[in-house]
Amino acid sequence: MKKLKKLIILILLLAIALTATFFAGKKTMKSEMKPNITASLIANKIMSAKELTTLKYHYTNMGQFENQNTFYGYKVPFTSKKFIVSYDGVINAGIDLDKMKISLDKKSIDIQIPAAKILSHEIYEDSLKVFDERESIFNRIDIEDYNNFSKDQKKDVEYKAIEKGLLNQADEEAKKAIEEILLGDTILSEYKINVTKDNSLK
Repeated sequence: MKKLKKLIILILLLAIALTATFFAGKKTMKSEMKPNITASLIANKIMSAKELTTLKYHYTNMGQFENQNTFYGYKVPFTSKKFIVSYDGVINAGIDLDKMKISLDKKSIDIQIPAAKILSHEIYEDSLKVFDERESIFNRIDIEDYNNFSKDQKKDVEYKAIEKGLLNQADEEAKKAIEEILLGDTILSEYKINVTKDNSLK
């Protein structure tokens, strides 16, 4: 009878030891599988979704070009040229993620991003429609006229878009996109995400 009791106690102790070893191993494995959260890891997650931090502004515009030869400040008759053009374009505004700064403090991730800026601006060539084109035999319309017109129009459209709040909206979209990228990652669920704009990051 005593031998049976000893055997039962031995089996129970062995079972407890195996259970403890199993849970300890599981905990260790879970800890080893959990990635080390670093600023580089977070930066890579954001950089992989770079397109999400860009705001696309599509527009349609019409502009007029006019030029006339002058002589000592006086306009020379019969040398005027002009054209009116309508066109579609797109402005891409966003932030330069290479200037972003990331710091970690226990369960908090602080991200500083630079102010948004215009990243690119394209006028769709196939959308160009020319109206009321006039020129003089003494002052022909050439490709340089169209190139200069395009540059001036881009500056004008960008200025108006910024005045309407394009860059402010791009700032907010960038913050929102970064927060969504990180909050959607389960390994960062325990962290508080803080995204702020820093105008000194240029």
